[in-house]
Amino acid sequence: MKKYHLLLGAVVLGLVAALFWPRALKEKETEVSLLWFKGNTHTHTLWSDGNDFPDMVVDWYKEQGYDFLALSDHNILSRGEKWMKSTAIKSRQKGDGPSALEKYRKRFGEDWVEVRGEEGAEEVRLRTLDELRSEFEEEGRFLLVEAEEITDRFERHQVHINALNLEELIPPQKGTSVVDTMRNNLRMVREQAERLGKPIVAHLNHPNFHFSFTAEQLAEVVEEQFFEVYNGHPGINHLGDETHPGDEQLWDMANAIRLRKLKAAPLYGIATDDSHEYHGGNVSPGRGWIMVKAERLEADLLMKALESGEFYGSSGVTLQDVSFRAGIIELEIEGQPGVVYKTQFIGTRSGQEAAVGEELAVSESLQPVYRLRGDELYVRARVTSSRDHPNPSYDGQKEQAWTQPVGWKKLINGGQ
Repeated sequence: MKKYHLLLGAVVLGLVAALFWPRALKEKETEVSLLWFKGNTHTHTLWSDGNDFPDMVVDWYKEQGYDFLALSDHNILSRGEKWMKSTAIKSRQKGDGPSALEKYRKRFGEDWVEVRGEEGAEEVRLRTLDELRSEFEEEGRFLLVEAEEITDRFERHQVHINALNLEELIPPQKGTSVVDTMRNNLRMVREQAERLGKPIVAHLNHPNFHFSFTAEQLAEVVEEQFFEVYNGHPGINHLGDETHPGDEQLWDMANAIRLRKLKAAPLYGIATDDSHEYHGGNVSPGRGWIMVKAERLEADLLMKALESGEFYGSSGVTLQDVSFRAGIIELEIEGQPGVVYKTQFIGTRSGQEAAVGEELAVSESLQPVYRLRGDELYVRARVTSSRDHPNPSYDGQKEQAWTQPVGWKKLINGGQ
């Protein structure tokens, strides 16, 4: 009888293993197959107000090890025939040294550079996105994402929204208020996404540029899921001032309003360059980017990963992993010799009197962990390196990384 029970137990275990082991293996394989891809979603060229040729800009990012790049010029897509006077190109440069055209010729050769007109009236043709794709894209290694900075305004307030993975230009839609202007543009992004059946991500740019947005306005437009928590342009008031909160404070304030009052999903934070100047100057590339966790380097998959919050923003700190399971946030920081990393778990607790964006815990471990207590509306992590940023956009800037708010889904739909 004992042998019979042992045999029966072995059979049952075998059946259980047969049913569940393949699924467990599949889930493990799916987890392992996800990769981190580095990209910048806010980039300008001569197609609008940047000061370098689009091919030179793309070449720079690819050589710096980026996996994907969005050229997001103002109210234009890099399509059709566009010529620009060489004198106008040169006028955008600052300081001495070789001109942008000289550098362009040296890098790509006379056969690639298309010029027309006589000296003094010389014009250069700007390459289209399709041409750039043919020259630079490599499957699994480098991808160009079509984008536009929809550049709108209401009175003095700047309403700039980057639309990623577009197929058609979206003109500025205008509006009767800041909120209405923002909603009208987002409506057109959503309309295109639904009509074409593809994911298009829209992120609000530099909310403190001209101090155009309040936390209440950011909270009210619940259709918006993303905003720039860090933008590398020195003129966008990232830290705020005596009477205006900085971008991170705005983030926490808006998310507290969304979750406490509106029962709406919080904003996710994007880090970008907003690069304009590539020959010296203060609005240079390489200051901020996102790391997106996806199965493959494909535009639709990257957009879906962003929508799921599977990414973090960075200005220099690399995270090997970010996870949130069973109420526990875990990070794995890629440490550098002699560098100290401080991770602050920041959140807002339930209750109208609770502080907004308070430090819930702090760690100097390379594998910091935070277990939610249960009364948090959300929790996010900010990792700050002891190393100075090599190309700072403000005084005293350190390298950082920002993870997305978690722990909030239970308030919206009963999820984790």
